[in-house]
Amino acid sequence: MRRRSIILGIPLLLALGLSACSPSAPPAPGQSAPPTAELGSPSWQQWVGQTLSLDDPDRGGPRPGSPAWNAAVQQRLGQEAPAYPPGSPQWQQAVDGLLRTRAATAP
Repeated sequence: MRRRSIILGIPLLLALGLSACSPSAPPAPGQSAPPTAELGSPSWQQWVGQTLSLDDPDRGGPRPGSPAWNAAVQQRLGQEAPAYPPGSPQWQQAVDGLLRTRAATAP
């Protein structure tokens, strides 16, 4: 009986695995797609900055990844801002998840 339930569960696991690997919905017009880059990398920071409309450092905004930039991200997220120390791996993970969720539900 146990062997049968394991065998019957394999297609379900495969289906779930394939759906998790499926591409997400296309980004809304004017919004870049979430990067596949590593959290905290320059391309990830650029995506976060664009998504939250942070100023470009060449125009007087904070340098991406700097404490001032992390504070600006926190401020833009408002009440949704993660409680982790800004810039920490846990904070980056939480920011990434929040922004991806926002992008997926954007009209």
